[in-house]
Amino acid sequence: MEQALWIYNTLSRRKEVFKPLHAPNVGMYVCGPTVYGDPHLGHARPAITFDILFRYLKHLGYKVRYVRNITDVGHLEHDADEGDDKIEKKARLEQLEPMEIAQYYTNRYHAAMEALNVLPPSIEPHATGHIIEQEQLVQQILDNGFAYESNGSIYFDVKKYNEKHHYGILSGRNLDDVKDASRALDGVGEKRNQADFALWKKASPEHIMRWPSPWSDGFPGWHCECTAMGRKYLGAHFDIHGGGMDLVFPHHECEIAQAVASQGDQMVHYWMHNNMITINGQKMGKSLGNFITLEEFFTGNNKNLEQPYSPMTIRFFILSAHYRGTVDFSNEALQASQKGLEKLMNGISDLDRIAASAESDAETKKVVGELRQKCYDAMNDDFSTPLVIAHLFEACSVVNKLVDHKATISEADLKELAETMRLFAFDLLGLRPDNAGSSSHREEAFGKVVDMVLDLRSKAKASKDWATSDRIRDELAELGFEVKDTKDGATWKLK
Repeated sequence: MEQALWIYNTLSRRKEVFKPLHAPNVGMYVCGPTVYGDPHLGHARPAITFDILFRYLKHLGYKVRYVRNITDVGHLEHDADEGDDKIEKKARLEQLEPMEIAQYYTNRYHAAMEALNVLPPSIEPHATGHIIEQEQLVQQILDNGFAYESNGSIYFDVKKYNEKHHYGILSGRNLDDVKDASRALDGVGEKRNQADFALWKKASPEHIMRWPSPWSDGFPGWHCECTAMGRKYLGAHFDIHGGGMDLVFPHHECEIAQAVASQGDQMVHYWMHNNMITINGQKMGKSLGNFITLEEFFTGNNKNLEQPYSPMTIRFFILSAHYRGTVDFSNEALQASQKGLEKLMNGISDLDRIAASAESDAETKKVVGELRQKCYDAMNDDFSTPLVIAHLFEACSVVNKLVDHKATISEADLKELAETMRLFAFDLLGLRPDNAGSSSHREEAFGKVVDMVLDLRSKAKASKDWATSDRIRDELAELGFEVKDTKDGATWKLK
């Protein structure tokens, strides 16, 4: 925790030094998926973004409670107060119980996150498991005069709230903008104002998902769950709330309003948002029908994909851009990420093949001496993962020179280089070799076999058996090995 960490706060629209409310404890809430379909690339970005945050805060010595919710009720089709509940609609189409749909896609989401090496959160609450807390939140807002009942539904009175507080503080919108942008929504006749949003919806007779409440048998509005569950597990005031930039309005704006209306002040200190993944400049998402599922990426089974892409290629692709910048999908970009990941993994693997010298040459000593702090500086500047990767690539160039005997490194510097590269690549960026399933013993044996073959070639050269020497080199080349002869002996690497 000696490092000064700067975080961009969407609320203040500037970078701020991170100061936890109750150090060394950190409370962090991130909006998770609505589980009615397979996870896609758009789900991977916030999961990986806030996985980096989770990993780094723990590395700095903080005790982090990371809460990421599962939305399994209340998220209506148009992210507002109209249409069907997304999960219930899917359940009707597939003639299943809504909880069967939610469980199936929750399991699929977890499997994808594990493949992407995303750490599980400390707590993963479900909206349906916290109906009572959401009803209590609605009652508090009613008691404070910022909500009203209409035909068994409860709506947040945005106009009344805005008279005393500021609705739009996060998104920068004012109430007139919100009214102008609002659609003619189903059920708007129940509302006093177009911008009001549902805290509790009375269930229609055919609605499957319903719970008893003082107002009606119904279900909570989409925005309620995060406010209620964030407060339950992190307290009335906590450090970080994260999610995709598409949630700034209306979801997170409504969360702020609910918190202030129920307890008198804001709950969250730092609001963090990752930007979107786009296809041809348009946001990727289930509601737009232009998404590619993570399973399709892993298998290549999609007409827009030229080949399969491994989970680590996807992770590297996302980390190659700053989390607040847009990322436009293309096969070319993913193929470049595949090559970049391979370069980095080969560089780290090659560390085991370097023999230490008495001392490091000047350039190697400089790069190694600066690498760790450069990577920390990049992470501390609002998690600049592309810059961390650039620094690691610089280290890979040093590794290549060392493997080719074009540079020297001391034992202490080699240890520092290896520890730094592995710390940032594996522990903090969460990358891992795509062949992580194979044992390290097999990889070690594989390397020893190649070294043994090159030793035989060296003996053939020493006895002037040029035919055997050239045959070994050529056959290794055909198998994908690049052999280089140097004054200190032959070196090899897998292309």
